[in-house]
Amino acid sequence: MTIVVGYVPRPEGRAALRRAAEEARRRGTRLVVINSNRGGRELDDEDAVQHERELTEVRAQLDAEGIDHEVRQLVRGLDPAEDLIQVATEVQADFIVIGLRRRTPVGKLILGSNAQRILLESPCPVLAVKAEA
Repeated sequence: MTIVVGYVPRPEGRAALRRAAEEARRRGTRLVVINSNRGGRELDDEDAVQHERELTEVRAQLDAEGIDHEVRQLVRGLDPAEDLIQVATEVQADFIVIGLRRRTPVGKLILGSNAQRILLESPCPVLAVKAEA
């Protein structure tokens, strides 16, 4: 069994990671953590270093909790949704965990293109977790 989690260093990403780690521990499964960036103008050198620092902390946390895991930082020009769907397919994930953030009334009309795409196109069930207020 494998769980794939989309991780971003924001409250919604941390909430998704917490829940995915909890599920992996409970089920005794492997956890694949995905941090996806398009690259280019959206990810400068300073951001890349900060993301790697955060992912080092994620690895240490999961090691300390004794969770079998793999952490991937993907910068290959794809939308995060595409990366998560491709990795979930590749590892034959049992489910994907994503974090959602609170949105304004107008923002609620559009769930978020990545979240919506993952929910609609995922090859497996998706667990959507709200960030804590």
